[in-house]
Amino acid sequence: MTHRILCPIDGTDHAAHAIDVAADLATKYGAELLLCVVNVAHGGGRGPLIHHWSDADAKKILDDGTTVAVAKGVTPTGSAIIIDREAASGIVTYAEMNKVDHIVMGTGDKRGLSRLVLGSVAADVAGRAHCMVTIAR
Repeated sequence: MTHRILCPIDGTDHAAHAIDVAADLATKYGAELLLCVVNVAHGGGRGPLIHHWSDADAKKILDDGTTVAVAKGVTPTGSAIIIDREAASGIVTYAEMNKVDHIVMGTGDKRGLSRLVLGSVAADVAGRAHCMVTIAR
């Protein structure tokens, strides 16, 4: 049974679609909806640690995601900005720590060589997660 749904978002149209799917599932199962943004950290070591988004940008992504969920009739019970060097790792770790039993996420439209070279966060999460993963397309 689904009780806690995590929807990682990044401000893209794919993420907005994932919120729609996650909100529908939350309504159907009477489940909680959690939103998260993974602000990937680059650098460090001898140079500065640089995050993908500013704190304000990451918060805006969460706020916009909350607005989309509320418009679908679901108020998220939690949200988080996760700092990690790898998006998939951050998502899976957060899901485990927060007893999430279903992850719903979007995916870009990567095909061919770019898919092989760049990989896919959604595919990586699906391969690592301890729970059900729905990839909304």
